[in-house]
Amino acid sequence: MADERQQDTRSRPIASQRRMPAAAALAPVLTGVPAGARALSPGPEDRSPVEPVMTEPADWADVGEALGRPGDMRRFMYHTGLPRRDLTVFSRGIRINPALALGTQVSFVRYADHSTLLMGDAVVIERELQHFSDVLQEHGIMQAGIHKHLLAHEPDVWWVHLHAHSHDPVTVARGLRAAFDRTGIPPAEPTTSSPPVDLDTAAIDAVMGVKGATDGEIYRCTYVRRETVVDGPVILPPGLGATSSVNFQPLGGGRAALSGGLVVIAEEVRAVLMALRRGGVELVEVHHHNRTDEPRLFFVHYWADGDAVRLAQAIRRAVDTTNVVPMPGGAG
Repeated sequence: MADERQQDTRSRPIASQRRMPAAAALAPVLTGVPAGARALSPGPEDRSPVEPVMTEPADWADVGEALGRPGDMRRFMYHTGLPRRDLTVFSRGIRINPALALGTQVSFVRYADHSTLLMGDAVVIERELQHFSDVLQEHGIMQAGIHKHLLAHEPDVWWVHLHAHSHDPVTVARGLRAAFDRTGIPPAEPTTSSPPVDLDTAAIDAVMGVKGATDGEIYRCTYVRRETVVDGPVILPPGLGATSSVNFQPLGGGRAALSGGLVVIAEEVRAVLMALRRGGVELVEVHHHNRTDEPRLFFVHYWADGDAVRLAQAIRRAVDTTNVVPMPGGAG
């Protein structure tokens, strides 16, 4: 299956390749930043986007050790999830499960030119944000976005999107660890099997047109863009930085809180916002997660609570206005 997915990535058309800059930097080159963490730029003759390559867990042993937190493989990505289990967050009077919207996570991808891309996002409370940002900048890790994913909530939480492109992923991992150590982000826990969630998941799957997956007490449906997405000099593998997620937190009696983000291009934004509002879904944010992606991607974050299947129908109408397909291999 991995080979099939890799071939599919190669076979899809590459968006806006003619406009690829000859020197697209993915992270700031700062005085005093470790050389291994600085942004990489393609040479004047190297204009073709670089493809990701498949790796094994052993290839990331040094990164895992430097990060100080265990990870796992998700297709092309070495992924580490760090949900904010230490926080008690309420939005609209509902206590937010960490897997619903409080999931710090980072992914590393190896490329054919032996470089490595880091992408991820971190959940920090407001009093952590400035020191966390300072340490990221000291280590050459770019903040591609700082914004909200929830409506009125306590305590005040911010989401920071992370980006670095380097030939030295261990240095990047050390920088991440130093930044995480300035927050209350807890260590990762071993992955365990998730119990069934208290929702009619078969009905949700039928509505959403995708087989969802459980993550703790959350049920998640995930889609990826049909286009090949290029970020600076590299191709993003399906599931990295260009996913639409629909997350259901059971509230009992067939009800759920929904939170997530839909990935859209500029031409789709208006239709998505209209479909969400017509379905009674509240809008939270519209923003970017990257600086140099092609096609240019926007993320529409939303919130709803009520009957889970009815809300799934509303979200599906919005999803259907976008150019996405179910995540290969499920929602993992």
